[in-house]
Amino acid sequence: MNYNKKTFCLFAGPIIIAFLMVLVIPLLIGVYYSFTEWNGRMDQVPDFIGLSNYIAIIKDEGFRNAFIFTAKFTVVSVVVINAIGFSLALLVTKKLKISNFMRTIFFMPNLIGGLILGFIWQFIFMGVFQTIGEITGLEFFQGWLADANTGFWGLVIIMVWQMSGYLMIIYIAALQNIPKSLLEAADIDGANGWTKTRHIIFPMVAPAFTISMFLTLANSFKLFDQNLSLTNGGPGGSTEMLALNIYKTAYTFTNYGAAQAKAVVFFLLVASITMVQVYINKKKEVEM
Repeated sequence: MNYNKKTFCLFAGPIIIAFLMVLVIPLLIGVYYSFTEWNGRMDQVPDFIGLSNYIAIIKDEGFRNAFIFTAKFTVVSVVVINAIGFSLALLVTKKLKISNFMRTIFFMPNLIGGLILGFIWQFIFMGVFQTIGEITGLEFFQGWLADANTGFWGLVIIMVWQMSGYLMIIYIAALQNIPKSLLEAADIDGANGWTKTRHIIFPMVAPAFTISMFLTLANSFKLFDQNLSLTNGGPGGSTEMLALNIYKTAYTFTNYGAAQAKAVVFFLLVASITMVQVYINKKKEVEM
């Protein structure tokens, strides 16, 4: 027994200490700062003000608008990214000569950093699209990122372009684990492609849907760098998402206490929604 305890401490001890120092203690300090008024200067002692920051969040119109915009963006992104990622997985798992090439091409956008990706697409929307619009006279290509509507879809396009290939890999792994005997039995029974997809493939890849929806849900809510580099919340804060709103509260308005309170609310929000999503998806999974 003593040997087991020593072994446990030897291997798990450093991990537990690192977990406490990197995650738990900073989280608790952050929660404490959310009850204070502090401008971030180390020579100033934070003033404890109770729940004032949380009450101010309720009255903060900018935070409410950022939440609504983020929620809409998340719903659209989760649906579109998973639909495209799953479709790409179905495509590249066909016995095509260029399947491996397509896998590489579809996955490559995921290798580009979010800030760089935002600036690349900013050039495409404001430079390439505008030029095409002026040459062809098509209004569709003109004025991208100039209003909340095009800014919203610009962010969705970036997110879809970056994450679809990543989810494709997850769905490929799930599709390749489906027993071929099931599909062969369905073929013998005369099932068409849609019937096999609905009654065999969808239930069998349900665990992959759980993981993929969790990733897209969490990443969409936490989106920051693409939002910063593509629109910076503009025009007029109409495309400002929650993470960017918290960042500006802390570093633009130097109100660290309020920013910490928003971050705590943000954390509870994302954790609650993702846990509900995982619980619902888990209930639909099929045990092998």
